[in-house]
Amino acid sequence: MTTVVVVKKAGHVAIAADTLITFGDTRLSHRFEPNSKLFKLDTPAGVSYVGVAGTVAHFPVLRKAMTALPKDQLKLGSKDEVFDTFTRLHPLLKETFFLQTKEDDNDPYESSQFSVLIANATGIYGLYSYREVFEFNEFWGIGSGRAFALGAMHATWGSAKTARELAAIGVHAGCEFDKNSAGPIEVFTVKLKTK
Repeated sequence: MTTVVVVKKAGHVAIAADTLITFGDTRLSHRFEPNSKLFKLDTPAGVSYVGVAGTVAHFPVLRKAMTALPKDQLKLGSKDEVFDTFTRLHPLLKETFFLQTKEDDNDPYESSQFSVLIANATGIYGLYSYREVFEFNEFWGIGSGRAFALGAMHATWGSAKTARELAAIGVHAGCEFDKNSAGPIEVFTVKLKTK
C-alpha cells in the first residue's frame, strides 16, 4: 500500500507520497527502483498531479489511460469534471487494460477499483471506486498510512506555514508508523487560482 496526501493551504496545493512498493511481504524500496506514486498531467486548465493507492498495477494503467484521452476530454478542474473524466475512462480501463470491475455481489455500480487524489490550481480532489468524487477544503489522505498522515496533518494544521510543509508532515508520519510506506517522499505544489 502507500501513503498519499493532498493539502490546500496559504494559496497553494500540495500532493505528496512515499516511494515504497510492496508485494505481499516483499518490499521494493527506492534503492532498487525509483518508484513514484504520483504523475503529472497537462490538462486544458493547466498542470494536475495525480496520486494512486492500491495494487501496483494501478499506477501504469491509470497513467497510460489518462494520457491516452484526448486533451480536451482530460478535465480535472471541478468535482463534475473529475467525475466526467473518470466516467469516460472507465470503459477504456475495462476494454484496453482488462480492469476487473467486480468487488462484491451487491455492488451498486461497476467498480474502478482504485483510490485517487488530484491536486491542481483549482483545488484538491479525491476519487474512489464507484467514481465518488470529493473536493477537500484543507487536506486528505489515502492508502494504508492515511490514518497516521491525517492525524499528523490535523495536529499540525495550525503551526504548518505551507501546503508543502503539511503534506510532507503527513507522509513522513505514514512512513514512520505504516509498515507499507517508506521514504524518500515526493512532494509537488501548485499555486491556487484566485476565484
